[in-house]
Amino acid sequence: MAFEYELPDVGEGVAEGEIVAWHVSVGDHVDEDEVLAEIETDKAVVDLPSPVAGTIQELHAEEGDVVPVRSVVVTIDVDGGTDDAEGTADASGEPEAGSGGETATEAAGSEEPSVADGRVFAPPNVRRLARELGVEITAVDGSGPSGRITEADVRAAAEGDDEGTTERSDGEETTGRERTSSGDGQRKSAVKRRSDTERRSATGRRTNGESASADAADRERTLAVPATRKVAREHEVDIDEVPTEKERDGEAFVEPEDIERYVEARESAEVGASVESAEASAEGRPAETTAESEVTAESTAAGTGDRPVSTEPYRGIRRTIGTQMQTSSQTIPHATHHDTATVDDLVEARAELKPRAEDRGISLTYMPFVLKALVAGLKEYPIMNTELDEEAEEILYKEYYNVGIAVATDAGLMVPVVENVDQKGLLDLASEVNELAEKARNREIAPAEMRGGTFTVTNFGAIGGEYATPIINHPETGILGLGAIEQRPVAENGEVVARETLPLSLSIDHRVIDGAEAAQFTNTVIEYLENPTLLLLE
Repeated sequence: MAFEYELPDVGEGVAEGEIVAWHVSVGDHVDEDEVLAEIETDKAVVDLPSPVAGTIQELHAEEGDVVPVRSVVVTIDVDGGTDDAEGTADASGEPEAGSGGETATEAAGSEEPSVADGRVFAPPNVRRLARELGVEITAVDGSGPSGRITEADVRAAAEGDDEGTTERSDGEETTGRERTSSGDGQRKSAVKRRSDTERRSATGRRTNGESASADAADRERTLAVPATRKVAREHEVDIDEVPTEKERDGEAFVEPEDIERYVEARESAEVGASVESAEASAEGRPAETTAESEVTAESTAAGTGDRPVSTEPYRGIRRTIGTQMQTSSQTIPHATHHDTATVDDLVEARAELKPRAEDRGISLTYMPFVLKALVAGLKEYPIMNTELDEEAEEILYKEYYNVGIAVATDAGLMVPVVENVDQKGLLDLASEVNELAEKARNREIAPAEMRGGTFTVTNFGAIGGEYATPIINHPETGILGLGAIEQRPVAENGEVVARETLPLSLSIDHRVIDGAEAAQFTNTVIEYLENPTLLLLE
């Protein structure tokens, strides 16, 4: 039976997804729950597991294509007739709970119900970890609810595999990272790779410059975080060809700087080839035509006259950010209040507490201090912790304090939310902020972790700068921008002295908040930042 698998509705308002990479080709046999592709939405990158076991008949989208939800993405010839397909996915192609077709919401940690047919229950992030560590997911015992497999289960299985090797039936030794296929007695990866002629990058054709790739690696498997793979796609680089000396769990591990070095070497080789071609032309010798020269010619032809241009699709997270910023700027009349806090005592307090935090494995930044001072200000001026319901014509006062932290990532600006800031200590906040920021940068953050904010903080000073006009995260009514903490001249008792100062930029929704309230709120925040012992009261 031919089963047409539609891109499931992953919720959270997502209407489409981009095919980042196919893990299968036409003719490949796949098992139920085996990952078919990586899908990038405007929320996150998620795996697309197969709801049935069978043979791939047709792929209906190319890598880099944007596919609407409920569009057919792959046709599978189901093993054993119709019985395997029925009950696993409904007529719309949407996976049922526990079928392996987890959505982005399930990847965030929702429990999967118990099913008595022996299927493996593990969310996409756990399956991805299993692939990176070379663990056969079907051999892992789940310790979670209803036998659900957790990251800890996978890591424990990986550590157990590393203790020794097992002997294959043919007498050869193999490590636990080699995964068994079904039925042929041989060991191979559960995720089949395309042949070299079939593989291509998600953003375009691969170039064929032998001189450029003379020092390239030739691996069958490479570990890398999603952000690194995005860099590889942007540069049209096969990540398996990028040289690296780094390893993780015994496998080659590539980071963005490895890709940059490889691209620089490739470009240098291309320049050398161009020079050789010019010399050959001057001497009357024919020059070889390479794929690189064809690509360069196409790029130049696509330009404006003598001014070549390149393009980048406006979609995914970048488009979501743009839409949100446009809605905010067009809906909210922004007003920005600037001020400066003198924070010598804060700098000293953090310096004193930082070693103690490191002893507990926590990196203590200034952000937890700012969050506590911010909540003190929000409690004193509740108008800052509001939302304007335009349809009901009501101002909603929120009596909880969930603060969004703007994080710059390779994919754009993301805003993870730290919930119930008023109920947490400095070290708890530091640990949570660090964890959320890392998950955002690695594109592993769940949509639920970016919802429910009541106020936002953006730290542009970490990159450089003093003041700005931050755009409010609609439908909130305020956002606080932080400049860089540096020594600056301050007038004291008629003299100019050097003091550690923190520039602050507060943008408000002027429909709801007056300038006087913004100034008073900022003064309260400054009071707590300049006197960090007051934070003990919060």
